[in-house]
Amino acid sequence: MSGPREASAGERAHMALALRLAAEGRGRTSPNPMVGAVVFDGERVLGEGFHPRAGEPHAEVFALRAAGERARGASMAVTLEPCCHTGRTGPCTDAVIAAGIRRVVVAAVDPNPLVAGEGLRRLEAAGVEVVSGVMAAEAERLNEAFNRWIVSRRPFVTLKLATSLDGRIAARTGSSRWITGPAARARVHALRAASDGVLVGVGTALADDPQLTARDVPGLWDPPARLVVDSQLRLPATARLLDATLPGPVIVATAVPPGDPRGHALAAAGAELLHVPGDDGRVDLEGLLVALGARADKPITSLLVEGGGVLAGALVARGLVDALILHKAPFLLGADGVAAVGPLGLDAPGDAPRLVVAAVERLGDDVEIVAHRAAGAASREV
Repeated sequence: MSGPREASAGERAHMALALRLAAEGRGRTSPNPMVGAVVFDGERVLGEGFHPRAGEPHAEVFALRAAGERARGASMAVTLEPCCHTGRTGPCTDAVIAAGIRRVVVAAVDPNPLVAGEGLRRLEAAGVEVVSGVMAAEAERLNEAFNRWIVSRRPFVTLKLATSLDGRIAARTGSSRWITGPAARARVHALRAASDGVLVGVGTALADDPQLTARDVPGLWDPPARLVVDSQLRLPATARLLDATLPGPVIVATAVPPGDPRGHALAAAGAELLHVPGDDGRVDLEGLLVALGARADKPITSLLVEGGGVLAGALVARGLVDALILHKAPFLLGADGVAAVGPLGLDAPGDAPRLVVAAVERLGDDVEIVAHRAAGAASREV
């Protein structure tokens, strides 16, 4: 397979378009990846497409349909290696070969063990020229949730925190409305819409009585599951997130064994109970992630965690956070405010979990910091 330096500037421009197309599927394709494809001849775009939803045709098929007979002898830019196996749809490699595409420019190799380079090998074996690795970093970031889930079968976990400048998520009374302004809150709703699930601890659920829905987000997307870690089933059946008119399933993770009357009451109110007890009488967080990634009806591949501090600290301490989105508001709440992250048991700064800052952006009066686990980071690190 050829290297990325063999792609021309024009082909990179077509790949940039394919990446923008792929992002059109955000919030809809899970458990599949987001993929975009462009059929082109020189600078001329002949057809384009993206994968809109699991079970529907893949991006390559839509682009080839749009190009029609003009695809014969043309090139294709695709953000992810074409699949070579039959799932709910047929192999895209067969469609590309049958259409007469002469050259395929690929961003990222598919980490799916059923593909993992075999799609590129099949194209080359059929005489198609292949260039891979073009804008690979951008493509891999786009599908970071899929890439995590398809290999480990657990969701990609993003911890979202809204804090004062001194790292507090609430005043000493527990009041947290509102830490951040309208622009940051709108960003959170967009993050929810792009996620398979939104998770809070029971302390946050009791204090704020949130709905955990995504609101006022344009476009089409699937409502995320709304989850609560509730080790001892303290959540009342009257909680707002159990309102039957709200979109998306409600999942309550607990350490209480099946058969408890409190569990029956939550189930009667519409909640799905996951029993994942740990040795300490609390929910086993690793076991919870495995269970969420293995859900039969719809696996959760991306999980947005919104608090509180106890849950955030437990996830960080166990090395279960893949990315952090931090919204900082320009005020101070003091040492008697509620800490954003619970105790980590660190003896020195050198023991602290390390992240790599990927982006910093102003959101009205607030600042958003996006950071990720460093490549090759040990499990102790965020």
